[in-house]
Formats: sequence, structure tokens, C-alpha cells
Amino acid sequence: MKSFSVVGGDLRYIELATFLSRDKNKRVFAMGFDKNVFTAADVKLVNSSSREENRADYIILPIPAAKDDNHVNANFYTGDIPMKSLPQLLHEGGTVFAGRMTPAHKKLFEDKGISVIDYSEREDFAVMNAVATAEGAVQIAMEETDETLSSQKILILGMGRIAKVLIKQLVGFSTDITAAARKPQDLEWAKIFGGKGLTLSKVFENLSEYDLVFNTIPAMILDETKLIKMKKSAVIIDLASKPGGVDFEAAARLGIKANHALSLPGKVAPVTSGEVIAKTIANILIERGEDYE
Repeated sequence: MKSFSVVGGDLRYIELATFLSRDKNKRVFAMGFDKNVFTAADVKLVNSSSREENRADYIILPIPAAKDDNHVNANFYTGDIPMKSLPQLLHEGGTVFAGRMTPAHKKLFEDKGISVIDYSEREDFAVMNAVATAEGAVQIAMEETDETLSSQKILILGMGRIAKVLIKQLVGFSTDITAAARKPQDLEWAKIFGGKGLTLSKVFENLSEYDLVFNTIPAMILDETKLIKMKKSAVIIDLASKPGGVDFEAAARLGIKANHALSLPGKVAPVTSGEVIAKTIANILIERGEDYE
């Protein structure tokens, strides 16, 4: 019987632990959650003690794994979980699954002979996660604008997985979509998915045309010099990971509504997103020749 310890995280990880616990061939622990959070009877809440009965074969950490230099990112816990306390919670030969773990934290485990796998870098995870992120972005857009999406002129900055899914979803609203990227092949993909493609330099010449802007580029792309060119009524939804691609202070000064929409899968679709993490980890274990069941 394999044992999993889900340590910290947002709603996705509550659903992940619950999903894993439905398999009676698995033992599931949870740490970094206050007592009133879980309703699943088969998830055992544990603390950071190294008692043998609470040790697991696998630890699953959230995205991002840490909230600072020393502690696990645990949204539903009033205390702190030192990252250095986790190696003692694994059986010998155990594995840590984590999202966006820092090199220093990774070394903490690897120095003790513990394998660390970043599941957030997996293509299967990224593709499935992009769907929830795009759906959440559309939801925010509908809440933040006073008109129907079909009446908006929309700009998407970047043409990665999330942007592609976003275009596909927005096309259903009969919107006028332009995607901006540097690579010519990305501009062609924008056309294939139902939008128009423009180079970033061309888009920046005409920013005043757009009512709604989604940014997916994880670099400062909308600084004050760009924001000045935008409509005051425009809405920006930044989907890039911290620190994002928007000068939020400048946007506030200019009266432009800018939303840094982080961790959307955990907010808008925690059940599905928890299952996505479980399926990704199952795929990894199967590929490694380990018995997932």
C-alpha cells in the first residue's frame, strides 16, 4: 500500500488529497491544513513529527512549493511548516513532487538522497492546467467589464498554451481577438485558432484600440510607457506568474483596471485541478516503473 502526504497548498490540494483517498489501496496524509478544512474521513491530518506511522512514500507540495525562504506555502494553515522538517517524513527511497521549487530547497532534499520532481514542468500538466486558467480568465473578464465580450476588442500578449486555449474559448463569444508574439509561427497559430496575429512591436503602436488585454508573458511587457497609450476604460488581466508583466502601480496611477490573476485553477476549478495533479503524478510514477496502485 503506497502512502502519500499532501503538504500545504490551496483548494486544489484539499481536493487532491480527497481524490487520492478514494482509492482504498492508498494511505493519504495531509499536513498544513487546519482541522476544519477536510471533510474526507480517509485523509489523516498529521503534524511535522517523524513518527514512523506518519511517514509517506511520496510528499506532494504545492505550486509554488514555498511561501518564503524557509516555509511551505500553506494557504489553509495558521502555523508554519519549515521546509527542512519534511525529509524526516519520508520513507527511505521516497520522492518529493513539487511545483516551482527553488534550487536551495531542492538541494535540501537531494543532499539527503531524496528525489525531487517538478510536476509543473510536465507537458501533460501544463496542457490540462491551461484549460482551467483560461476559463478563469474569461470569468474574470466577464466580471470586470460592463459590456458583453462580443462587443470588446481583445488583445492577448504571448502565444503559449494558455493563450491558445484562451483564443479558442473567446472565439465562441464572437469576439475580435488579436494575439501578439515575436515568432512568426506563433502568429500563424493565432490565425489557426481563430484570431489575428501581430508582432509585439506593431501591437504596441496601436494599444489604444483594445478594450481588454490578457497578458501571458512572464516579463515586464506593459510598463508605464505602454500603459499611457491605452484607454482609461481598458481592463488588463495578467496571467503571468510573479512578478507578472504589468506595472501595476503605474496602471493604478493612470486609472486603468489591472488584475494580476494568479493560481486561477485553484480558485475557479479546484476539483478538476486537484485531479489534474493526481493524474500527472500517476503518469510520472507509471513512467518510472513504480506501482501507482
